Amino acid sequence: MNLDELKIGQIAKILAVQESLFRDKLMEMGCVPGALIKTILRAPMGDPMAFELEGYTLSMRKAEAKTISIQLIKQNI
Repeated sequence: MNLDELKIGQIAKILAVQESLFRDKLMEMGCVPGALIKTILRAPMGDPMAFELEGYTLSMRKAEAKTISIQLIKQNI
């Protein structure tokens, strides 16, 4: 499963960040294996998206989120 598939309120653990033009930048911003991430907002057309990560809000485009492999931890209630 990739980060772009995570629904609002769901929490996941980052497994890996695939090689891409923005891989290093994403990792510098905290998208590292083992980190917990939660979807908090999506633009009306689904792009961009906002996530809660390590106590701050991180926004990214769907193309960037597709490069992050995750494991679902908690469904939204």
